[in-house]
Formats: sequence, structure tokens, C-alpha cells
Amino acid sequence: MVNLVLVLGDQLSPGLSALREADKSSDIVVMAEVADEASYVAHHPKKIAFLFAAMRKFAGRLKDDGWTVDYTKLGEGSDSICGILMAKAQDHDAKEVLVTEPGEWRLIEALENCPVTVRQLPDDRFIASHKEFEDWAKGRKTLRMEYFYREMRKKTGLMMDGEEPAGGQWNYDEDNRKPPPDGIDYSGPMQFTPDDEIEEVLQLVERRFGNSFGDVRPFWFATDSGQARQHLAHWVKKALPDFGAYQDAMIDDERFMYHALVGLYINAGLLDPLEVCRAVEDAWQAGDVPINAAEGFIRQIIGWREYIRGIYFREGPDYTRRNGLGHDRDLPGLYWGDRTRMNCLHQCVTQTKEEAYAHHIQRLMITGNFALLAGIEPAQVHDWYLRVYADAYEWVEAPNVIGMSQFADGGIIASKPYVSSANYIKKMSTYCDNCEYSATTKTGEGACPFNLLYWHFLDRHRDKFENNPRISRVYSTWDRMDADKRKTIVSEADAFLDRMDKGETV
Repeated sequence: MVNLVLVLGDQLSPGLSALREADKSSDIVVMAEVADEASYVAHHPKKIAFLFAAMRKFAGRLKDDGWTVDYTKLGEGSDSICGILMAKAQDHDAKEVLVTEPGEWRLIEALENCPVTVRQLPDDRFIASHKEFEDWAKGRKTLRMEYFYREMRKKTGLMMDGEEPAGGQWNYDEDNRKPPPDGIDYSGPMQFTPDDEIEEVLQLVERRFGNSFGDVRPFWFATDSGQARQHLAHWVKKALPDFGAYQDAMIDDERFMYHALVGLYINAGLLDPLEVCRAVEDAWQAGDVPINAAEGFIRQIIGWREYIRGIYFREGPDYTRRNGLGHDRDLPGLYWGDRTRMNCLHQCVTQTKEEAYAHHIQRLMITGNFALLAGIEPAQVHDWYLRVYADAYEWVEAPNVIGMSQFADGGIIASKPYVSSANYIKKMSTYCDNCEYSATTKTGEGACPFNLLYWHFLDRHRDKFENNPRISRVYSTWDRMDADKRKTIVSEADAFLDRMDKGETV
């Protein structure tokens, strides 16, 4: 009897466990552009176009490789994955459905409750299994990524000298925090011209999702593994040498800096994470890139990416609803492109709208930092990040936002809230040079909202953070301020938040 093999849009890998388990001579691959998956949040149109285009190309690759593929385009079948499987199981008289475990609790549970028999297989495209992460985490008082990362280095052998890290250090972050350079000598990610098949997808997305936040054109993403590998090689040669030093820097209208922009390709399955890391390691071994650049990048993939996935599955389906600081403010319109006088937020939101991309410091220290300081409800912040970025899937996005960015999980991921005043933004970017606010003005006319909200946040959460060893000394600075100055800061921060809540331009 025939089995169906369900391949999801972020599982575009020929070595997928469900494909390995199947019989190519008799089983049928099912792939579908499903309305529910494209709209359970209003995803950025560019992300939808990327996934639909990549899915169609991957289906073609499977056919060329001898698989029978039953592919459903958007609008030609059920609006749900389960509905598609029920119809296809009846069409093909299928016994069961094989699928590699999805990356979201929502879809895992939907498949478990589907009337069709669905067998979920482990997603072994990751380095650490669920059990390996659980075994590492068991009995630990704190789950700090750095120590998990060291285990992943040992397991993979990446940048290792026997049992010791290459160069004698596990982490070279002290070399990776340079402020913006005078100029960027990298032209950005490799861009690909849409072919007729992709153009058909773009027109479909424009018709169905054109009212969602985000621009579908220009569209230049890679949509198959060959193009993704071309882009990877381009980045390793042209940008990796400077990636480490400037990975935290931000420059007006320099949207990509030296960043790799491979997250969307890895997360969709077009690139294998170890393949990417070995390309970086090879460049370092050849003497083409410094050790801090290679190690800093590899840590993001085998350290942070694997760790974040481990946290997501360990913490369970309710993780996205956590709100440890009790924040309840609505997400303001400036996140959807409403005018703001804050140049840093204008730059990051505009870039996000047009590219479906922002690098990790823009996400953490600009849009995330502001949301945390302003007390925005974490679930709304989580929803925004999941919607607007092409590399966002709940397993990777939720821990980064709920845990790292918004400190809403009570400190499982981060040992302190990632908040800063304008000083950090001024040091690490050029945004403050072209802003209507002054980064050096603390109160009064022209005072940067980050300065006001920084102290406002610390003051209202003093009971939670006064004894935190990584942030407690800041309260001594607050206490040394004149009482009238503290009162002015709190009052002006309240007034700013009130204007923002009313929809005024801030």
C-alpha cells in the first residue's frame, strides 16, 4: 500500500528523514501551498513568495530524482495541511503519512489530531536532538548558551585542536564589537533575477497577500540550493573577513553590512548548517579570514541556533504566552511604518518592510530594546517578529523574542534584560547623526526617548533587577541623581508613552 510523504515549506532538504524512510518506487510526496500556513499570521509577502517559489523548485528537483510528487498550488485544494492530507490519502488510497517533525508546536499538534494516520520522524538536520539538549540541560541551575556551544564544538569538531578550541579560546567576542567603519566595501548579498516560475509566484502573492505589511518586489532571494550555495560562496569570499569585527555595527542605509544573510536559506532547508560552517572553517584554515570572524559566525549556527531550538521544545507550547514582566502596552504604529522621529527605528522598520530582513543587533538593540523599554506586550512583539522576517519560524523566533529580547521568560535565556540608553546606539551606529532627537540630551526638548525610557524601565522594575549582579550597579547611578531629575525623567517618559499610545508621531 502507498504511503504519503509530507514535505513542508521549511523542509526543502533532499536528505530529509521522511524521504529517507519512504520508498521512492511506491510512495508519493505531497507538497502544498496552504492558505492556513500562509496566513495564521500575516507573513511578509516576500517570505511567502520565497517559500512558494522554493517549494515549487524543490518539487521539480524531487521529480527529476525519480519521486512521484503530488503538488497543490494555492487555491487548488484545502486551506489546511490536514485537509490536504485527508484528500490525498483518499485519492491515493494511502496507508499512512510520513513527515519530518515540524518546527512549531501548532503544526505538531495539528498533525497529531489529524484523522489520517501521521507518523512524525525526528528532524535530524539539527546537530543536537531533543534528547541531547534535555540531557545537557538536566540538573543545571542556569542554561547558558556558552557551555552548550562548547559541547557542540566538541561534537562537530569545528575549529577544534583535539579536545581544545583552536587558538586557545572558545569565544572571541571581545574582537567583535567595533563601532561602524567609515565605509563598507561589500556590495551585499548575491541577488537573483526571478524566472518565469518565480514571476508567477510573485503575481499570485501580490493578488492574495498584497495588503500585508511588506514589499514583495524587488525580489532577489535564492530559491534553490544551487543559488543559495552561490550566495554562500560569494559572502565567504567578499564579506566574511570583516564580519566578525563589525557584526554589531549599524550604518544608515547599509542594510546588510557584512552579514551572511543565510538564515532564511538554512531555516528553509536549502543549505545545511554544517555545510555552511565548514565553508567558513575552510576559509579560516586557508588563512583568508581571521579567527574571530570564523568563530563568531560558527557560534551563531552551532551554538545559538541549536540552543534556541532546544529551549523552544524544552519549554513547551505555552512559551510564547509568557510575560514575566507584566508588560501590556499595545504595539505602536511605528512598527508598521507610521512616521517616527527616531531615526534608528525608522531605518530598521523601513528596511524590514522592504527586505524582510534586519540583522541581529538591529532586532535586539533597536526594535527589541525599544519594545522592552516601552513595556509592549511580549505576545504582540512575538507576533510582529514572526510576521515580518523571511527567516522567522516559531522555533527560532519565539525564544529570541520572548526570552532574549523581551526577558519575558523570567531569565531562562538571558541573565539580564537587554536594555540600553541612546549611548549604545550612538556608539554602535550612525543613526543618531541623522535623528531629530539628541542622543546626548537626557531630559527636556530633544531628549532621546531611549534615554528617558531606559531609566523609566529600571525604575518601574526595580524590585526585579536591583539585586541582579549584571545590572545592580546601575541603580547606584540612579540613586545618586538629584530627586527632581529622577522625577523629571519619569514624568517625561510617561508623557512620551502617552503620546505614543494616542497614535501621535513620536
